[in-house]
Amino acid sequence: MLIGAQLFTLRDFCKTTQDLDETLKKVADMGITTVQLSGVCAYDPAWVDEKCRAYGLTADITHFSYDRIVKEAQATSDFHSTMHCKYIGIGGMPAGYTMPYSTEKLQNFFAEIRPSVELFAANGQKFMYHNHNREFAMIEGKTVLEHMCDAFTADQLGITLDVYWLQYAGENPIKWLHKLKGRTDCVHFKDMSHNENGDIYMVPNGEGMMDYDDILKACVDTDVKFGYIEQDNCNGEDPFVCMKRSYDFFRSRGFH
Repeated sequence: MLIGAQLFTLRDFCKTTQDLDETLKKVADMGITTVQLSGVCAYDPAWVDEKCRAYGLTADITHFSYDRIVKEAQATSDFHSTMHCKYIGIGGMPAGYTMPYSTEKLQNFFAEIRPSVELFAANGQKFMYHNHNREFAMIEGKTVLEHMCDAFTADQLGITLDVYWLQYAGENPIKWLHKLKGRTDCVHFKDMSHNENGDIYMVPNGEGMMDYDDILKACVDTDVKFGYIEQDNCNGEDPFVCMKRSYDFFRSRGFH
């Protein structure tokens, strides 16, 4: 499993292509070799591919425009192919389909994305869905995430499993990694802590209360390929410093 940088963590430093260029270099200088493109400025895929190659990086997954995925599936596939990116992701279900969830909303969502999902799979790519805590809401005896997996094969639909949001939802990350084996080529790593008032917040990996030794073992056992460091909120600290601390933690556990 390779440890990468989810650029959403560094989004305030990716607002222009010049900023993105500098951020890619800083990430590479940490020793990281793979990035997820999310929350960054508009970019040309050939330019990203060129920059990544120059810095010894690969861009292996995105969070991409849902509208473009649905309405411009082949162009979206070609866009990702240009930068040798297999995993085409979204950060969550569009607002109109979410809380409160219903069977009808889910079926409409599945119908809307199915042609694109099938096209990506036929092109050797995979649509990746990133969870938050809300996907563990129950509908007719199953979680939303389980309904999604019932609707698509593992070759068509992957889950960018965010272990933080799993724990936030009161779920067991290790259990879900095993449950979703074959779908979790990519995962998101961040850690959880709380203050004296019980307020939960995000911290660099290895500095919180999540059981990362067992999570990492489960990732190896379930053939996770990429683990991306993501800290949505660095609580006033420098996001690059937070990412480096997380990366150093994973290196101390034998991952890079």
